[in-house]
Amino acid sequence: MAKQDRAIRTRQTILEAAAVVFDERGYDAATINEILTRAEVTKGALYFHFPSKEDLALAVIDAQAEATSALLDRPGGCRMQRLVDLGMVFAHQLLVDPVLRGSVRLTMEHGSAALLHRSGPFTGWIELHTRLLVEGKERGEVLPDVVPAEVGELIVGAFGGINALSQSVSDRADLERRAIVLYEHLMPSIAVPAVLARLDMAPGRGARALALATLEPVSA
Repeated sequence: MAKQDRAIRTRQTILEAAAVVFDERGYDAATINEILTRAEVTKGALYFHFPSKEDLALAVIDAQAEATSALLDRPGGCRMQRLVDLGMVFAHQLLVDPVLRGSVRLTMEHGSAALLHRSGPFTGWIELHTRLLVEGKERGEVLPDVVPAEVGELIVGAFGGINALSQSVSDRADLERRAIVLYEHLMPSIAVPAVLARLDMAPGRGARALALATLEPVSA
C-alpha cells in the first residue's frame, strides 16, 4: 500500500511539473529534462508513468474533465445555476490550478500540439452544457425557444474567447469579471425570468460553488 501511495504521489508530481512547463513554454518548446528538473524525479520514474512527452501532454489535457466533476456529481439543484457554475468554477480554478492551466494551453495552442487529440475537452464541455440545458428545459428552467445543442456550443465557444482575451491582456486576472459579464448577457436569453432572478453570478461565485459542491449535498 505504501508503494502504491508513493507511486500515485510521484505521478501527480510529474503531472503538475509537466503542466507548469507546458503552460510556460508550450508543447514544442517543453523538454523532458525541464520537466524532470521541476519534478525532481528520475527519468526512469517519469517514463514508468508516461512513456513519452505526448502521453504526458495527453494526461495533462485530460485534467479538464476533472475540473468540475464535483459540480456534476451533486444530486438535484437548479440546472441553470449549475450551468453558470461550470464557467465560474472553471475561471476560479484557472487561477489556482497549474494542471488546469497547462491543460488549457495545450488545448488552445497550435504547432505540434495540434497533432494531439485536443478536441476531447471541447466536446466534453459542449456535452455537459447541452445536458444541463436539456435537463433545465425538462424542469421548466429554460425558455421554450432555446435549442440546447446550439446554445451549449455558443457558451463554450464564447467562454473560450474570453479566456484567451483575459490571458492576453491581464494573465487572467480579470477572467472572473469577464465571465460574469458573459453570463449577465447570455442568461436572460436562456433562463425563464423566475430562475434568472435567483441565479448567483456575483464575484466569488466560483469559489463558493466549489466549496458547496465539496462539502454540502443538495436535495432534489
